[in-house]
Amino acid sequence: MTEQTKTKIPAPLYAAAGAGDIAYQQLRKLPAVLTELSDRAAASLKVYNEQAGTKAAELRDKANTTDFVALRENAATAANTFAQVAQERAVALYTELVARGERVVGTGVVEAADVVNADIETTEEPKAVEATPAVIAEAKAVEAAPAAAPAAAPKPRKRAKPATPKAAE
Repeated sequence: MTEQTKTKIPAPLYAAAGAGDIAYQQLRKLPAVLTELSDRAAASLKVYNEQAGTKAAELRDKANTTDFVALRENAATAANTFAQVAQERAVALYTELVARGERVVGTGVVEAADVVNADIETTEEPKAVEATPAVIAEAKAVEAAPAAAPAAAPKPRKRAKPATPKAAE
């Protein structure tokens, strides 16, 4: 620990003065650092400007020599070819799905359905069923019998209210 002197200035004030001195010394170095960084930035800027100029010139020359009509026709031809290939693939996939469905369902089921449909068309309409006297008497007996009364359900019990303590008077 440092030895305290017999002055009236407290130690935190000395600490603040020391921090201020360090900041001052660093600020004195700042102009030199700024000059160095500025020189580096200027050199980099020159290099990047030259590169950008040459690249722009290359792109300008390329744009001037490009035949956009041929490019457009080439793109249209490629798009048509792609569409034809996609259509052929879609037709092939559809054909495969049809074949698979036929295997799953089976041609026998289709033939059986044709037979059933032909049978339905050739069969005659069903005749109306006449009620016999015994059936009529049984129906009347069922109507006359009193319906069994459902058993009375027990009434639900009331909930007990929780006891509330009475306030002391």
